[in-house]
Amino acid sequence: MRVYIFLCLMCWVRSENKRPCLEFSQLSVKDSFRDLFIPRIETILMMYTRNNLNCAEPLFEHNNSLNVNFDTQKKTVWLIHGYRPVGSIPSWLQNFLRILLNEEDMNVIVVDWNRGATTFIYSRAVKNTRKVAASLSGHIKNLLKHGASLDNFHFIGVSLGAHISGFVGKIFHGQLGRITGLDPAGPRFSRKPPYSRLDYTDAKFVDVIHSDSNGLGIQEPLGHIDFYPNGGNKQPGCPKSIFSGIEFIKCDHQRAVHLFMASLETNCNFISFPCQSYKDYKNSLCVDCGSFKDKSCPWLGYQAKLFKDVLKERMEERSFKTTVFLDTSAYYFVLSIIVLDKTMTDGSFSFKLLNQLGMIEEPRLYKKNKPFYKLQEVKILAQFYNDFVNISSIGLTYFQSSNLQCSTCTYKIQSLMLKSLTYPERPPLCRYNIELKEREEVFLNPNTCTPKKT
Repeated sequence: MRVYIFLCLMCWVRSENKRPCLEFSQLSVKDSFRDLFIPRIETILMMYTRNNLNCAEPLFEHNNSLNVNFDTQKKTVWLIHGYRPVGSIPSWLQNFLRILLNEEDMNVIVVDWNRGATTFIYSRAVKNTRKVAASLSGHIKNLLKHGASLDNFHFIGVSLGAHISGFVGKIFHGQLGRITGLDPAGPRFSRKPPYSRLDYTDAKFVDVIHSDSNGLGIQEPLGHIDFYPNGGNKQPGCPKSIFSGIEFIKCDHQRAVHLFMASLETNCNFISFPCQSYKDYKNSLCVDCGSFKDKSCPWLGYQAKLFKDVLKERMEERSFKTTVFLDTSAYYFVLSIIVLDKTMTDGSFSFKLLNQLGMIEEPRLYKKNKPFYKLQEVKILAQFYNDFVNISSIGLTYFQSSNLQCSTCTYKIQSLMLKSLTYPERPPLCRYNIELKEREEVFLNPNTCTPKKT
């Protein structure tokens, strides 16, 4: 009996000492109406680490001391939401937290400015972004006094949150380590000067994902690198009719958030191609990655940081931002062909892959408009909906232009090389000295490419 009473007392003492978890401000349409007459703004910092993954704690204690779970030597991600017209909790928040802390042992601070974002007056929420940034700067200065480093800070801002991140970066003169803008808000920010929106000068590295550039997002490039998945708008799987309700409005806009999370949660590399426009990318004019060759093409998402140095060099040397394009839900291959026959000046190729299980898949080809000439390398960018690992053969067909057709002619190819762009670490496959007849498919068994002699 005494033991039972002792255990009960211990449990009671522990429950008394354990403080409640911080909860994200759950507001409603009533709060949006209330804001019409009594505007309010409040910024709450909710800190998560691997020690308190399921229970948010305050960053600072009542005596202004730093929470013992915060490690000043580790990376700190600041997660900032955007406009919340009906006051709901962001649907992606908990999953984003889990994915981040699963990826790396870090500090995560959720910036809850729901009181300030929950309003029917969008322009008021826009004005509040400056106030939130000013409030955050005070907390950051306090962190710096405790030994934290601006270089270890990674701000991830969604919509209006992206511009809040930029305003914080301006306060600290661009010394933040990284800012990621997830479809930065367009209304009231498009075509504004750099001091009025997120800009590449706001941090040492700024990467941006545009997923609704012709709607709620912004069209113009803002960062050291700007990703435009599926052209930056009209995301696959999103409703196309206004009768779909709220999803029609927000689906494209939120796709940037889900793509960033997918870059951490899946094994797929979101390979992207530096290009002047989505049209040029579609026409297979941007297969080469230029100065990115050593590291492969840039990757969308968390791993974009791998390309930080080369992107900054491009910015400093050429004074232009890097815009990159990709189509999601795909595996990219490039087929490089060196032709020998000078009669192959105005033709095209198609190809398919066959794996060791006998499965055949035809790719979606990106058209190439430019003619090719003797010994010119023709590059064909192709998208497959399934990944091909053990390739047994390549089905290749050549089509001559309509006015030069010749059913008995043969055409010589010096070499072809197939390379996975999604997984650049895989060795490329080659085949040499090939003869083709027009419109006659040939299945070629490739081998690992022979290294070039130096």
